[in-house]
Amino acid sequence: MGRKEDNIKRATEVMHVREKIRNLAIAAHIDHGKTTLSDNLIAGAGMMSEDLAGKSRVLDFDQQESARGITINAASASMVHDIDGDDYLINLIDTPGHVDFGGDVTRAMRAVDGCIILACAVEGTMPQTETVVRQALKEKVRPVLFINKVDRLINELQIDGPEMMQRFEKIIVKVNKLIATFAPAELAKEWQVSVQKGTVAFGSAYYNWGMSIPYMTKSGLNFKDIFEHCHNDEQKELAKKAPVHQVLLDMAVEQLPSPLVSQKYRIPNIWQGDLESEVGQSMLETNPDGPLQLMITKIWMDPHAGEVAVGRVYSGSIKHGESVWAIGAAKAERVQQVSMMVGGDRIQVPEVSAGNIAALTGVKSAAAGVTITRDPEATPFEAIRHYSEPVVTVAVEPKSMKDLPKFIDALRGLAKADASLQVTTNQETGEALLAGMGELHLEITIFRMQEEQNIKVKVSEPIVVYRESIESNNSGRPFEGKSPNRHNRFYIECEPLPQDVINALREGHFGDGPVRTKDAKEVGNKFAEFGMDKDLMRKIYAINATNVFVNDTKGIQNLHETRELMIEGFNDVCKKGPTAEEPLMGVLVRLVDAKLHEDAIHRGPAQTIPAVRNAVKGAVLRARSVIFEPMQNIRIDAPNDVIGGVTRELTTRRGIIEDMPVDGGTASVIGKMPVAESFGFSNDIRAASQGRAVWNTENAGFVQLPAALFHKVTAEIRQRKGLKEEIPGEDNYQD
Repeated sequence: MGRKEDNIKRATEVMHVREKIRNLAIAAHIDHGKTTLSDNLIAGAGMMSEDLAGKSRVLDFDQQESARGITINAASASMVHDIDGDDYLINLIDTPGHVDFGGDVTRAMRAVDGCIILACAVEGTMPQTETVVRQALKEKVRPVLFINKVDRLINELQIDGPEMMQRFEKIIVKVNKLIATFAPAELAKEWQVSVQKGTVAFGSAYYNWGMSIPYMTKSGLNFKDIFEHCHNDEQKELAKKAPVHQVLLDMAVEQLPSPLVSQKYRIPNIWQGDLESEVGQSMLETNPDGPLQLMITKIWMDPHAGEVAVGRVYSGSIKHGESVWAIGAAKAERVQQVSMMVGGDRIQVPEVSAGNIAALTGVKSAAAGVTITRDPEATPFEAIRHYSEPVVTVAVEPKSMKDLPKFIDALRGLAKADASLQVTTNQETGEALLAGMGELHLEITIFRMQEEQNIKVKVSEPIVVYRESIESNNSGRPFEGKSPNRHNRFYIECEPLPQDVINALREGHFGDGPVRTKDAKEVGNKFAEFGMDKDLMRKIYAINATNVFVNDTKGIQNLHETRELMIEGFNDVCKKGPTAEEPLMGVLVRLVDAKLHEDAIHRGPAQTIPAVRNAVKGAVLRARSVIFEPMQNIRIDAPNDVIGGVTRELTTRRGIIEDMPVDGGTASVIGKMPVAESFGFSNDIRAASQGRAVWNTENAGFVQLPAALFHKVTAEIRQRKGLKEEIPGEDNYQD
């Protein structure tokens, strides 16, 4: 039996010993060395050749990933690690560092209990480092720290021991600040990382060596030895004495929790069901014999088996051949195969039990974020919230109309596989609108469709996704919306929601969709915690993204019968606002009065929905509608002698410079830039810096468009959508 086959056998045995399982992610900024490190960990565990580690990119099994040299999907691999004769099962997930693929990081964090945060010793913590730490802590995933590329500090920058310690300390302090800010209050102190506690390691993933205080004690090596090995070009020898997989997997086993420990504090955070119920207790105990609760975190396409759903089993066991429900699906489906993942290899097993990562085929209704159970009425897991919203759209259509059915199927598959991609289709024209996190996100999505599905497509220029909102209110001046038959009237007032409430809505604090009457009191109390009127918010009807609809009327007969229809009218405006048919954001919509026909036949959908839709649109215009545009945080590092060209390039694109720290011969420009101005930035910044600038971006939410640009941008959006350029006034929605 080969070493790889032996490891697979051991992995399937250890899978059932829950205290010996570690589910962990590696997360960092782009190009800080995640995939190289993953390869070395897998090689060290005997799953691939050590000579290929760092070059073969096992977890980058997607054609585009290997070609671009960045990780796009969050791939996973199971491996066995031996400590003092005891086998431990490590389920490892590598995540993308590129800002456009942050959705995969968010989903990966739901599947794991611990996280190795990778920071570059040369660059330190960067914007995306902060984002991944925040995502990990929001999911109650415990972090440890690995400072990578230490060989470059010693050999390229020629720094001495004391200066190296200062650099390490700076990175550790920054990571601990993030933990103190974003970790749950009860865990923030315990989760601080430190060299002394053994929760910080350092080394070189590329040269395959690592070090930590516990490993120094174990091996007898010290800092002087490390400097000497690096200076004397003896890093291969250092890798034999202190292999990075040994150091980091030891740290993972000793410092990160098993599912038995983590699920006790993670389940209340990700599942809103009754913790005292059988399934609640089973998840808290990671019981392999309890009711099945599995959450899908990723869908990927296998060229032979089709759709493969990867997810975390929190309770029970998933077995080959059994029937399961994807919550929300119309019927149960049969699991054709159950597997464990080793990079691109799926190793079939009879079952995967609680605490592990499973790969399934046959469950067609599965999608990222869906709960799999044996009971269709089971309480699903909390929806996975993404830190960034889609900000760029492209229109896509097949070049040949005979490909239209295949094209529509491909779009459905893409939407299932990537929850951070928004897909809308015009069934008549076949044109689809894909909204994603950035240019690269959409480029990769379209490449996959063309290569994997063999469909040739036409793609429009990228279009920026804007938001509509209001800057005032129409309190005391409700807008009247009349039904086409003139027998029903609805009176609506609008006001802007406070920013902290918008943020909480975005994070899913209050839920989304219609609010059941029995839940309205509890939801209203949550809004009251943010300083909103408790009595008003207890009359809530619905939430749509960051907008809220409340019924502020008293004693109107038959109003409850039109509730669902009114919510539908409200939802229509949330999708397409009155100014430019862009999504609505941050608006509290209040129904303050209504006059209804006593006969139900005269207040059906064809009467109520357009009346409410017009009332909400008119109220938004009366409350002074505005356009919000998406922004990006940007950081550019360049030599001092070219920094002038860099700042000019940023300011000509309406960029705002917030800080310009200087470190030796390198200056950094830190600021913000509108997404609308970012197209073609890569080429222009290279030219402005003579190819010497390094930059990265991160989505930074939406800000109000400058008043001077309001009419120009709105006219462009309306023209693009085939609407009249002129912005509608209130009279467009009266009668």
